[in-house]
Amino acid sequence: MAKILVVDDSGLARRTMRRILEETGGHEVIEAEDGILALEKYFLEKPRIVFLDLNMNGMHGIDVLKKIKEIDSNANIVIATADIQSSTRTMVEELGAAGFINKPYIRQQVGEVVNKILGKEAKR
Repeated sequence: MAKILVVDDSGLARRTMRRILEETGGHEVIEAEDGILALEKYFLEKPRIVFLDLNMNGMHGIDVLKKIKEIDSNANIVIATADIQSSTRTMVEELGAAGFINKPYIRQQVGEVVNKILGKEAKR
C-alpha cells in the first residue's frame, strides 16, 4: 500500500483513478484539481507516486512535473493523459517522468505502472 497523489482537473478522472488504486492495491489516494494544489499536497504529504494530467486549467502538467522534480529529484511521477503523441511521451520521459499512461484508464495498466515503481523502490 502506498500514498498516491492524483492530479487532474476532471473530477470524473480523479474518481476513476481513485477507485482503481483503492480497489487494486488498497492505496491511500490524495487528490488535487490543479497544479498549484498539487505542489502544495506533494510538499505536505510526500506521496510515493503522483499521477499527473498534462492539460489542466492554470498551471500546465509539464510545469508541475518540472517543479516537483525540483523539489524532489526522486519523485515518481506518472503522466496520465489523453495526449497520445509520441513526442509528448518522449518529452516527459526526458523531464524525468517515471511512466506514461493514456486515458481512459485501464485497471491493469495502472496496476502494472504502480507495481513497477514500487518494485524499483523496494530494490533501493
